[in-house]
Amino acid sequence: MSHHDANAWIAKRTQSFDSSGIRKMFALAATMKNPINLSIGLPDFDVPAPIREAACDAIQSGKNAYSMTQGITPLIDRLKSEIHAQYKHDDRSVFVSSGTSGGLVLAMLAMVDPGDEVIVFDPYFVMYVPLIQLVGGVPVLVDTYPDFRIDLDRVRSAITPRTKLVLFNSPSNPTGVAASLEEMRGIAELCDKHGIALISDEIYSRFHFDGPVRSPAEFNPQTIVIDGFSKSHAMTGWRIGYVHGPDAIIQSMVKLQQYSFVCAPTPLQHAALAAMDFDMTHHYMDYARKRDRIVSGLEGYYEFVKPGGAFYVFPKAPSGTATEFVSRCIEKELLVIPGKIFSKHDTHFRISFAASDAMLDRGIEVLRSLA
Repeated sequence: MSHHDANAWIAKRTQSFDSSGIRKMFALAATMKNPINLSIGLPDFDVPAPIREAACDAIQSGKNAYSMTQGITPLIDRLKSEIHAQYKHDDRSVFVSSGTSGGLVLAMLAMVDPGDEVIVFDPYFVMYVPLIQLVGGVPVLVDTYPDFRIDLDRVRSAITPRTKLVLFNSPSNPTGVAASLEEMRGIAELCDKHGIALISDEIYSRFHFDGPVRSPAEFNPQTIVIDGFSKSHAMTGWRIGYVHGPDAIIQSMVKLQQYSFVCAPTPLQHAALAAMDFDMTHHYMDYARKRDRIVSGLEGYYEFVKPGGAFYVFPKAPSGTATEFVSRCIEKELLVIPGKIFSKHDTHFRISFAASDAMLDRGIEVLRSLA
């Protein structure tokens, strides 16, 4: 039998990016006895019991077949009425995606042709750049250091005739920074003026600590909004997201979903409907408190922007590169993520405060000693 080199069969598109550094952290955490794990971007509470029961009921009562590609009708109707109440846009459709990530994948497939440029704010969610590259797009990074605010002049100078869309995320992973209303209006109007699509990734919209949640869709009715239940209801493994925007874009994404994901998990769509009636406010208040706990624990020790949402803080490493600093943390059993996973800079590191107060306090102690 001849043995061919299987590597020769691997598509070039897979070579433009590495497997996520966050996965490496998961592997490392598994080998440690009692790590202080502040690396994971998922809520530290479980799906509330009534929602878990709704999922079990859906399975037991036989709601286990494919749903329509765009999602089960009651969930679509419910989302539609909430979205319409919020925006009153004439042309705004919605579909249920297989998680927010599924929504992002379909958005890239539906909108980005090879050679199209996509503007991304640096630092960015780890998936953005690989997904753009996967469809042959060209990521164009707009720097937001040191304060992680959006500078419209920098955006303007990044626009070329090849710019297809802007990928916007607030509250942000990895910084936890929430864009101001002026920034949202600015980016929304700039995209509108130049005929550039705007995608707003709002998966952390419920984790918004200082005032009401706002969206660039308020200022630009053609904004494509990606959201979901993963973070808001701690159902990261359930893969239920949704996307809303101009009907033509949504229909195109639904068509692609038909030939890829098929549909989001049916019984869990029924549970998501129950989740919409469950009040999660006390969990979000809890996270606002955790935010204050980590901020007061690190103030005076580290340079960082106070997070307005999500469950991350993105401090500057006290000296050297962030990668070096993170390996010093790991020696002390503290798991945090080096910023270069999210950025072309290796100066900052991401802490997730989605952890118990006891775990946060242990982490703060180690971080103070390393400062």
